[in-house]
Amino acid sequence: MSDPSHPDDPPDDPWARWRKPEAADAPVAVDAPEKPKTLGVRKPPPADPAAKPARTRRDDRPAAGAKPRQPGGKPDSRPRPPAGESPWARKAPSARRDEPRREIRSDSRRSTYEKPAEAPRPPPPARTNPADGVRLSKVMSERGLCSRREADLWIERGWVFVDGIQVSELGSRIDPNADITIATEAKKAQAKAVTILLNKPVGYVSGQPEPGSTPAVTLITPETQVAQAGDPEFKPWMLRGLAPAGRLDVDSTGLLVLTSDGRVAKRLIGEDSDAEKEYLVRVSGEMIPRGLDLLRHGLELDGKPLKQAWVKQLNEDQLHFILKEGKKRQIRRMCELVGLRVTGLKRVRIGRIRLGDLPMGQWRFLRADEVF
Repeated sequence: MSDPSHPDDPPDDPWARWRKPEAADAPVAVDAPEKPKTLGVRKPPPADPAAKPARTRRDDRPAAGAKPRQPGGKPDSRPRPPAGESPWARKAPSARRDEPRREIRSDSRRSTYEKPAEAPRPPPPARTNPADGVRLSKVMSERGLCSRREADLWIERGWVFVDGIQVSELGSRIDPNADITIATEAKKAQAKAVTILLNKPVGYVSGQPEPGSTPAVTLITPETQVAQAGDPEFKPWMLRGLAPAGRLDVDSTGLLVLTSDGRVAKRLIGEDSDAEKEYLVRVSGEMIPRGLDLLRHGLELDGKPLKQAWVKQLNEDQLHFILKEGKKRQIRRMCELVGLRVTGLKRVRIGRIRLGDLPMGQWRFLRADEVF
């Protein structure tokens, strides 16, 4: 459909009103022939009179003896290889050939070095012959770590380390100067150890029960406890491992120490213990001449001389003893050697701990501020 306002547009062209009119004298475009394409061939650039001359090859250098000149007219003082020898000849080997060479890589990884040969290590120290060593339990006891009985228990459970190596064989011998450490389990077990003070009555044995006798540990019950401020609550497991630290025969009364702490046991009954034991002794009979002097020093039991004792006569039938050892029924046997018979014996002190006013047949815990 044609528009009457544009009579020149073709009647069937709808876009004629927006098309740009062509110039009447515009030249007609003629397709130019395509230029041939060249593959991989470059045209040399035009010569530039101000450009530097190209470098000469090494084969075109001047003959030997001629001094090549550097830019600027100065002769080159660098040494040149003699005629007929390749300039790329290998250099003489370095005098420092034995030193480690450094290898540098061009990539982003670290540079690696050749490690020099390691110096020979000194030989390990000679180990002590097990036959010449000392029993581990004895060393632990002497160092105050625990008692021998407790040490054997720890060794059997694998809680002892010598120079960082676990020892679990009973009877092991070590260097007496070796480093000994104990496991955390042993420290926890030691922290649970308790020490009990009992006023033992007649008829109870301190250690293993004899026929017809009852062990003193049966008196340790909540009903017979004398409670003190700061005492832990009594539990039945506290009786486990509780053992007497010192004898007190069935016919004697007084202070008896029961403990599961090996350190306390060593302090009271160890081989090198010097803890004093104080007794009040009731006797009957007539003492031999110089009997009191013999009680103090000069008697023997089981073929061995006794240590010096402190003995005082309080009255006709009572003596006061202070000993630094504790052989079986020692005071009774000593008195028999001087013509006396013991009718009553009471222990009132061990070390710095006194029996005090603790009632007969009752017990209490050793306080934290008390030390033997």
